Amino acid sequence: MAGILGPALVIIVFVILIIAFLASNIIIVPQASAFIVERLGAYQGTWETGLHFKLPFIERVANKVTLKERVSDFPPQPVITKDNVTMQIDTVIYFQVTDPKLFTYGVVHPMAAIENLTATTLRNIIGDLELDQTLTSRDIINTKMRTILDEATDPWGIKINRVELKNIIPPREIQDAMERQMKAERERREAILKAEGEKRSQILIAEGEKEAVILRAEAVRQQKIKEAEGEAEALLAIQTALANSIKLLNEAAPGDNVIKLKALEAFTAAADGKATKIIIPSEIQGIAGLAASAKEILSPDNK
Repeated sequence: MAGILGPALVIIVFVILIIAFLASNIIIVPQASAFIVERLGAYQGTWETGLHFKLPFIERVANKVTLKERVSDFPPQPVITKDNVTMQIDTVIYFQVTDPKLFTYGVVHPMAAIENLTATTLRNIIGDLELDQTLTSRDIINTKMRTILDEATDPWGIKINRVELKNIIPPREIQDAMERQMKAERERREAILKAEGEKRSQILIAEGEKEAVILRAEAVRQQKIKEAEGEAEALLAIQTALANSIKLLNEAAPGDNVIKLKALEAFTAAADGKATKIIIPSEIQGIAGLAASAKEILSPDNK
């Protein structure tokens, strides 16, 4: 019995070892990844997402490449501007592997190659710009660097999606000068705003005074208009009364003596006791004498 179990146990162990060996050569490539496989030292193919079987002792996975977008933050690099100002600039690169084979065999240490290429490209671009242009032209610098780096890394199977200048650090004395300039600019803007406020205030005051003068003049004009209208209404009433009296007089058909007597009364009213001399027409003098005689006859002294 023991003699039978011995060979059977060996067979079971051998089968388990074979299964384990075969299982170790089953490769599962995860999502967004690619495996570079070599057969006897030569490139055999690129395995994409899924289940694959590797031939034992003949094939091997030479490189495991992720196809996700990567971000590399490179340390600050010293650069010199066109006007000989040395500053520190650090960059951030967003890139993605588009060809795993070129990425594996195109360049040794791809990340170091990208970092050095970024530094030299940055120095070349900043060397053509002055300090003020460098500080205000980030978008232009980013675009130029992305174009140059994308073209240079294309043989390596790498696509540069985006380049950003993270920090631009000028020398301390330049920073102090910039801060003084910014302070002066803020003070200038404050003075302008203050002057504009005072100007606006004076304009509002002048406009208020102008409106007050216009309103006073309008009030005086309205007062004069009302006075003139009142005088006109009074004159119209007098003229209307006079016209009515003349109309009534005409309707009564007075004689000549009555008319002459009315004329005498008008002259008397015109004199109003203030005139020292009144010239009476001859037609009225007779009537006046007749009136005086009648007054003497009717006087009590003559009774």
